[in-house]
Amino acid sequence: MENTLWPYALALYARPGVTQACLTLQGAGADVCLLLTGAWLGSRGITLTIERRRLLEIVAAPWRATVVEPLRVLRTYWKPAAQTDTALAALRERLKQLELDAEHELLTRLEQASVGWSLTAQPDPAGWLAALAGPAGTAEPGALDTLTQAALHV
Repeated sequence: MENTLWPYALALYARPGVTQACLTLQGAGADVCLLLTGAWLGSRGITLTIERRRLLEIVAAPWRATVVEPLRVLRTYWKPAAQTDTALAALRERLKQLELDAEHELLTRLEQASVGWSLTAQPDPAGWLAALAGPAGTAEPGALDTLTQAALHV
């Protein structure tokens, strides 16, 4: 693919307000990797269908549940103690890198799932983001709007 998902996700995540918007949506139950993928697909003009959305969710769910979330839970659990324990702080940083590596792998899997999906004439990240955010998008419309607007400018 000409415009791969990982560099796009990094560029989008670096845009003003996006990190906080993603964390807000994640706190409301959304999968940030799915959101970054949806922004990428929508920005490229890939047509949203129920089948495509479901496929991405099926790809993401087991990796998120068995790899990404356990790393995130442990990293979060260690945070208070790591503030006063330098050895634990160093381990927590390594764990943080593992979590990022796991998210990178998930984005690679999501990109592979979308290989061959045809482009349309108009970019539409809003449709993809709303569909993939689910109830979190309704609960946090400002965060979803921030992400949508940023996706239009990556």
